[in-house]
Amino acid sequence: MQKSDFREALLEIMEAKDHWAWPAFTTGKVAPDKLHIHLEQEYATYVRDFPIMVGWAYVQCPIAEVRRGLAENIFEEETGGLSGGRPHPELFLEYPRGLGMDLSRFECVELLPGAAAYRGYLDESVRKWGWATATAIATLFIEGTKWDRGELDELAPRRPEPPLSEHPLVKHYGLPLEHLALTKVHRGVEGSHRAAAWRAILDFAPEAEHASVLERMRGALAAWKTYRDDVAAACGLTSPKP
Repeated sequence: MQKSDFREALLEIMEAKDHWAWPAFTTGKVAPDKLHIHLEQEYATYVRDFPIMVGWAYVQCPIAEVRRGLAENIFEEETGGLSGGRPHPELFLEYPRGLGMDLSRFECVELLPGAAAYRGYLDESVRKWGWATATAIATLFIEGTKWDRGELDELAPRRPEPPLSEHPLVKHYGLPLEHLALTKVHRGVEGSHRAAAWRAILDFAPEAEHASVLERMRGALAAWKTYRDDVAAACGLTSPKP
């Protein structure tokens, strides 16, 4: 597969990383007493252990330049050392803390069936399919969004960054601005992480592994959509599909 074809196939997967229920979360349509479900499932499915997932890619990778980018990602996620903050999983917990939620709920989250299946798929992908797939799943799929084309093409739309006062948790649920620490950090460091992730895959993933990388990325997309379906249902949302 040509590099340009590989790139386009990956971008098409990322552009499909969208879910019918997300507008309900960003416009305040989810009942406040259900919002904890979304945050708990996100935390236990990938946020808490994301540095470990990137670590699996790191330890399998034979290419020093790629490892350096992964090491930087791990260092920031695990310590907040590049942003002068705290570990990102800790910063995530500022969302529920600021919303007055019981943080003990986050210590032992029971995953919904779709969430458990998605987490299982992520674990298998980063541990058993080699460094290229592990890197693609952890740093492209998990960290990426449907706006990733804008990371590679200056003419393509980039991920919107409205004022922090317009953040859905602030605007619709009353989250104090000081609890948006993770959002602030992401805006400061994620650009370099996105560039490094795409460079690692497009410049160094062996052509012989392109097909398997795409297979696992498509599988991650399908598992993610099912996971988000379960979260939406648990939050009382109904799919518009017949």
